[in-house]
Amino acid sequence: MFRIGGAPIDPRELEAGLADPAYGGVVTFLGVVRDRADDGRRVDGLHYESYEPMALAEFAAIAAEAHERFGTVRLAIAHRVGDLQVGEIAVAVVAAARHRGTAFDACRYAIDELKRRAPIWKKERYADGEQAWKANAC
Repeated sequence: MFRIGGAPIDPRELEAGLADPAYGGVVTFLGVVRDRADDGRRVDGLHYESYEPMALAEFAAIAAEAHERFGTVRLAIAHRVGDLQVGEIAVAVVAAARHRGTAFDACRYAIDELKRRAPIWKKERYADGEQAWKANAC
């Protein structure tokens, strides 16, 4: 289950989409809009843009790689685009596997690779009225 869009992300819906009685480990990562930039400036919100077809293809490739690296694991990835306010979920990654260790490893791998590879761009909006595009970082 891979999704990009303007609607709020419901992590429980993503988790339910991966539900399987064989999977005892489910790990959910949520990236939430913070109120401070890395340099300490106050943030009013973020704006995300993406090249959706390519980003969805990267999500699928990342999931396939996670399966190859970690074994039986399933992933759900959702990312918002448009304007987001402080406290809103910008990205969610859910990994389900037979055991917790595999789920944790796959979840971390997926979010790190998403940040590194997916064509999704973030602009920070600051309280002083300035804005700046930010590079993705793992």
